[in-house]
Amino acid sequence: MNKLNEKASGVYIISATPFTDNGELDLASADSLTDFYLEKGVSGITILGMMGEAPKLTDEESLQFMQRVLARVNGRVPVVVGVSHASHRHVERLGKTAMELGAAGVMLAPGANLKTDPQVEQYFLNVAGLLGKDVPICLQDFPQATGVYTSVPVILRLIEALPQVVMLKHEDLPGMRKLSQVRSQSLEQGLRRISILVGNGGLFLPQELARGADGAMTGFAWPEMLVQVCQAYAQGDPERGEDIFDCYLPLLRHEFQYGIGLGLRKEALRRRGVISSAAVRQPGPVLDSIDLAELTGLMSRLEQRLTDRGVN
Repeated sequence: MNKLNEKASGVYIISATPFTDNGELDLASADSLTDFYLEKGVSGITILGMMGEAPKLTDEESLQFMQRVLARVNGRVPVVVGVSHASHRHVERLGKTAMELGAAGVMLAPGANLKTDPQVEQYFLNVAGLLGKDVPICLQDFPQATGVYTSVPVILRLIEALPQVVMLKHEDLPGMRKLSQVRSQSLEQGLRRISILVGNGGLFLPQELARGADGAMTGFAWPEMLVQVCQAYAQGDPERGEDIFDCYLPLLRHEFQYGIGLGLRKEALRRRGVISSAAVRQPGPVLDSIDLAELTGLMSRLEQRLTDRGVN
């Protein structure tokens, strides 16, 4: 597998991690989920992310899931492995293991309790040194989850100092101006252009693509929408991209809800026949009858909208 590089684009779907109803890792559903993502045309797959419930997995389960997905993908698309952890040693071990097993690169968020620009910058410099220059890094900027703000100047200094930082996963909120600043100031300073893929469920995808994003690294139970929107923008047809996006927006917005969104995504994937159980490992959201009925209504309306507009 070719390693992750600055030219990465399209949709690197954030994979869910399937569990059985009793909370055990479901490797058979991992196979069907991986097949589903590939069938929908994703450019890459990212596993063991925050929405992949990575903190809830044991070390053995993380390794099992990683091995299973990498074997199932079998080099057809790049696989990025989330390695964020409070322990530098854990990050180093998981990152190097992932690369040995055939991952294309790793995704790394800053450690907790970093308050200043020098602290954030030094964190990435230290961990990148442990991983080594041959391990491509996707820098995850997700302050809503990490509590750590990574400023534009820090991002630019890391691009300059660390050639292995080849991608920014941008999901600051609000953050579209930040995306524009990274692009414009990189150009002004003569820095190399890295890949920027966006998160937050794709909720702002059309605007972010227009501002210079190369695609999305996020999860949504209808990855085909993300793929089709990115393709439309890449082909110079943003109006078509907006039209496709608009069809899915009610469900996208609904799935974006903090606290319950992962439960909704997994239930939608279960209903689409992709995974056998919608279980979220505890502690996590459990949907009630009203939640389920709301999802039913939104999915029915989506099907009708797609039929009416001739979108497939």
